Amino acid sequence: MASSSSSLFSSTTQNHTASSLPLQGLYADQVLLLPFFYVLGKMDFSWMVDFLKGMVKPLAATVVVLLAVVLSYVQKLGLGGEMVYSIARAFVQLSIIGFVLQFIFTRDNAIWIVLAYMFMVSVAGYTAGQRAKHVPRGKYVAGASILVGTSITMFLLIVLNIFPFTPRYIIPVAGMMIGNAMTVTGVTMKRLRDDIRTQTNLVETALALGATPRQATLQQVKRALVISLSPVLDNAKTVGLISLPGAMTGLIMGGASPLEAIQLQIVVMNFLIGASTISSILSTYLCWPAFFTKAYQLETKVFSTE
Repeated sequence: MASSSSSLFSSTTQNHTASSLPLQGLYADQVLLLPFFYVLGKMDFSWMVDFLKGMVKPLAATVVVLLAVVLSYVQKLGLGGEMVYSIARAFVQLSIIGFVLQFIFTRDNAIWIVLAYMFMVSVAGYTAGQRAKHVPRGKYVAGASILVGTSITMFLLIVLNIFPFTPRYIIPVAGMMIGNAMTVTGVTMKRLRDDIRTQTNLVETALALGATPRQATLQQVKRALVISLSPVLDNAKTVGLISLPGAMTGLIMGGASPLEAIQLQIVVMNFLIGASTISSILSTYLCWPAFFTKAYQLETKVFSTE
């Protein structure tokens, strides 16, 4: 009787132990997750709420884009999908950049300024190279030209103590310079290659008479530079008369005095012209090795495609 009761007790204990194993596993998982839930509970998500509230007005502004989509559909332009994709991509990109800049501004470290600057130059070089896709190694040529042109102007900006070397000042100004240099450099490279292609006979005749590649393409280079730099110069001539520039508008809307905003815009405009000019001229020099052979002859494979 005693042995049966003891065996009954042991079997009951084993059953209880076996049934409690899943609970022990559950409790263990919960214990492991406790630090995570604790940290999550301590985090402040008020910034996310403020961000979402602030996105109400930008979302309301998409009504204009929807109007453009409807017009595209009515006119059968086939641009509705691209419009929606473009504005959605802009929302995502600007939101990410906003968080990144917020992080960089709070760190106030020179390393982050350099990293942000190199990232912008890389993207600008790739974009400008895509525009001049028939230029061999166009992305590297554009990237190097933009890097040199903007770095020289940024160096002068810092040496002259026009702006303090902080992310809040340097990154926005560098972005404007890089953006303009990207557009001008891409147009210069594409125009130069296209002009040489359409005037191949003139260039080859000059080379046959003993001209150097620079001399043989002097007119094409001038034309490409004039065409690419004209919008920048026209913008400088009409600034404030037709439209207010972005930097000036932002300062005025932020509560700054219009006189202070004008002073800042003059500085920015000067450096935009300088960076664009240096980048575009340098790109013409860097294109020549790909346009000509070592024997001073046109590289036919570069100009064989339209």
